[in-house]
Amino acid sequence: MSDHAEKTGRCYACKRTFSFDPKEVTTFLIDPSTGLPPGITVLGSLRPARPEAVARSADEPICPDCVARAKQYSEESGSGRPWDNRPPSSN
Repeated sequence: MSDHAEKTGRCYACKRTFSFDPKEVTTFLIDPSTGLPPGITVLGSLRPARPEAVARSADEPICPDCVARAKQYSEESGSGRPWDNRPPSSN
């Protein structure tokens, strides 16, 4: 049996369907009630994430193209958010 289990899903950012290894893909924790990460408002501001929002949230995959575009944007805009220091996910 192979250790490399490939899965197909939709990218949270661009909605494109892509194949990925669940152990290797970049994910975002998303609250299905809002469609946003817990602690993010519809206006894009931050607030403390409620425990119930975190509990009902699930990891959603992000395609490699969107990850690369986000890194490029971060570098070009000088936003100072290092993508290698992501908050922990539920994996």
